[in-house]
Amino acid sequence: MQEKISLAPWQVLERREVLDASPWVRVWVERVRLPSGRTIDDFWQMALPDFVVVVPQTPEGRILLVRLYRHGARRTTLALPGGFVEPGEDPSATARRELVEETGYTAPHWQALGAFFVDANRGQWKAHLFRAWPARQTSRPHTDDAEALEVVLLTPQEALQAVRTGEVALLSSATALALALAPPFSA
Repeated sequence: MQEKISLAPWQVLERREVLDASPWVRVWVERVRLPSGRTIDDFWQMALPDFVVVVPQTPEGRILLVRLYRHGARRTTLALPGGFVEPGEDPSATARRELVEETGYTAPHWQALGAFFVDANRGQWKAHLFRAWPARQTSRPHTDDAEALEVVLLTPQEALQAVRTGEVALLSSATALALALAPPFSA
């Protein structure tokens, strides 16, 4: 017979901030007590801003991605448009803003695909995923040299293949594509 365990929240006994580079990142260490009574003296936590990822689909059914360099990954990758949610900004407004800023495209129809913790063990930020259609180019992208990118249009099958081959290297983009192109969201 398996021993019964408690899934109650941990008690934070002490919290010490180690780094505050707001709005980009905050890091702290907590002393916590588990439901079993055991104490962990150095449970590291971090917070980054929530962010959005958009799966734009053109009237012809093509998926709009961007090819860009991601310094954290140290490589060029295909990714979906997206960006950080500004303080006090609704994620759906961020999604609309980021789509037009990065690609010059807009879309009249939007669907929330969900909001997910990116690393629920160490962090408290979420990825808000959206689908937008029919996406049409209405302006030029508004990017700078820190965000140089190339707009790429792929069929849904090509986009999923890019996930499988690793050409789409960001978990948030891979997840958003999988959700947007799977029933019931794709219907």
